Amino acid sequence: MDTHSRSFAKALSWRATGTIDTMIISLVVTGSIKLAATIGLTEVVTKSLLYYLHERAWLKIPYGRKTAA
Repeated sequence: MDTHSRSFAKALSWRATGTIDTMIISLVVTGSIKLAATIGLTEVVTKSLLYYLHERAWLKIPYGRKTAA
């Protein structure tokens, strides 16, 4: 089982990747660096929290896990 700190570290690294993607897409769509940065910074906070909660919830679900022999 992952520790809380490992789940949090995974959430942050994944969000960094996702935020860069979101900022690039936002820049292409809006043409505004300021707006793209605002969108990226907003979503990094909300999606990091959502990922962490999602990861912790899945640790409670036994579906697809192999049992110890």
